[in-house]
Amino acid sequence: MEKEIVLVVDDEKEIRDLVEIYLVNEGYKVLKASDGLEALQISNDNEVDLVILDIMMPKMDGIEVCMRMRKSKNMPIIMLSAKSQDLDKILGLTTGADDYVVKPFNPLELVARVKSQLRRYKRLNVPKKVDQEVIEVDDLMINTKNHQVKVGNKDVKLTPREFEILELLSSNRGVVFSIEKIYESVWKQDFFESDNTVMVHIRKIREKIEENPRRPRFIKTIWGVGYKVEK
Repeated sequence: MEKEIVLVVDDEKEIRDLVEIYLVNEGYKVLKASDGLEALQISNDNEVDLVILDIMMPKMDGIEVCMRMRKSKNMPIIMLSAKSQDLDKILGLTTGADDYVVKPFNPLELVARVKSQLRRYKRLNVPKKVDQEVIEVDDLMINTKNHQVKVGNKDVKLTPREFEILELLSSNRGVVFSIEKIYESVWKQDFFESDNTVMVHIRKIREKIEENPRRPRFIKTIWGVGYKVEK
């Protein structure tokens, strides 16, 4: 599974390096910036999943950086600050931040907040199914209104979960869905790394709709990424 990318922005190298150690240990990829302008450049050049953003920085402070990022991006932003006044917290949150951590902080608590924000973000941003009553992929026909599936003239009986997965992939043809995205979109629950539920359902769907499940025509595996139905 592709690693989620966290951008750590702080003018203190020791803090950047400390946070990086803890995040990398949890499986995240970390990018680092020492000031606000560098942070904006990195976020524009990379698909960042979450930003940890210090408020007090040279060249451009975290409040201004947050406001600029929010003009085009909606990934979670966690503010860091040595200030603990309520007004400072309110200012940070009202300019677009999702959470606020006061220095000095416990790195384990920060990692927990990163995980929480990413889970919430992914639940709220699962890809939407295109609103179609009938979806056709070659000789595969999916009627979303009556939950009917046919391959050629043959009726295919799918469980409700199997149908939802097939509908999600088929109504977003060409889009690669990770196992995690499929699970959180269909089951509406947090995904756990060791859960193979989606893989089992994909295998069962293939057994029902594919002539040769080992060489599927419809649901393609993109190794190391996920699954898709081709355009």
